[in-house]
Amino acid sequence: MTCEVLTERWTPLVVRELLCGSTRFNELRRGLPLMSPSLLSKRLKTLERVGVIERRPGQGGQAVEYTLTPAGEELRPVIESMGIWGERWARGDVTARHLDASLLMWDIRRSIEVDEFPQPRVVVHFHLSGSIDKKSRFWLVLEPDVVDLCLTDPGFDPDLFVDCHIRTMVDYWMGRIEFVDAIREGDLAVEGPRELTRQLPTWFKRSVFATVERP
Repeated sequence: MTCEVLTERWTPLVVRELLCGSTRFNELRRGLPLMSPSLLSKRLKTLERVGVIERRPGQGGQAVEYTLTPAGEELRPVIESMGIWGERWARGDVTARHLDASLLMWDIRRSIEVDEFPQPRVVVHFHLSGSIDKKSRFWLVLEPDVVDLCLTDPGFDPDLFVDCHIRTMVDYWMGRIEFVDAIREGDLAVEGPRELTRQLPTWFKRSVFATVERP
């Protein structure tokens, strides 16, 4: 019965998104860009039926929100174990066709440490070439109480500009390279005030699997 619930395609990733804090349908879609809306809706209905999630009205009558039940929260070590195994053993199958800049930037966006900002607003413009979704430009608008990821120019002058191939940023995110080493090797370029450039890596955590030991 457990396998029938959890081993359907995409279901573990839907649970992962919920565990990472996504609560609304559009947030789940941003974390699962290759999953069709109809299939996502179907998987959510299944998870609700078996008691893994609950569907509730959003605050102020806004869009429906999905929250994990105690049964869903108990899946956290299961999903984390899958991620650890994948980082250790499934990396050989990660090719250029799997490198998705939108998905990476969505993960980075929700790992921002808002307490670390040196000024009321910081805008970071990323240019990441080589993504499978053909998207290459992203803007992170960082403020003490909100962090926005924009796919079009938000209208603020960027404080920092980051330019690299998507693989370089993924390797940094997954703990395979250090930020300063990527700059030193010429694989990553950052333009902006020296102090902000130095502080940039401290504004967001890396992947929870960045410390997984390789075989």
